[in-house]
Amino acid sequence: MSEPKYRTATAADVPWLVQLIESAYRGESSKAGWTTEAHLLDGQRTDEDDVRAVVETPDSRILVVELAGEPVACCQLQHRGTHAYFGMFAVRPTAQGAGLGKKIIAEAERVARDELGLSVMEMTVLRQRADLIAWYERRGYVRTGEVKPFPYGDERFGKPRRDDLEFAVLSKDLVRRSVSA
Repeated sequence: MSEPKYRTATAADVPWLVQLIESAYRGESSKAGWTTEAHLLDGQRTDEDDVRAVVETPDSRILVVELAGEPVACCQLQHRGTHAYFGMFAVRPTAQGAGLGKKIIAEAERVARDELGLSVMEMTVLRQRADLIAWYERRGYVRTGEVKPFPYGDERFGKPRRDDLEFAVLSKDLVRRSVSA
């Protein structure tokens, strides 16, 4: 695998970013990778308005990840005062499982620490995604014990297939460096 190149998304990237995020989490295409949420949620994961808002919000950015000049992944970084928020992490399903995700999260942590000047990264992950939470834990993230409710009734986040969805909050100290598994 060639080394990934990183850049900050622009408004022109919004349409394909939505397609990438959708392909990694929802529908049939998501089943080619391991990050699918199709067993938990139907409908959309995000839309152009939500992605555009992240791109255009001060103190927020989407990192675009390219391999051989082709965009294959992205993640959101947002300065939230005391910590960086990490979200909208998506890797094209056919590119998953080859170690790219580890490189991307390491770069996101570097940007949060070295460019944003933050020492903590937080994220929310559906509590029911034990495999995904375990992946983040192997990278040094810990469950904070805080949970956030799933926004039932707001179809911008999808149509739940079950009634017990909620988000676990995970956190990592970016100053104390640890080896990723």
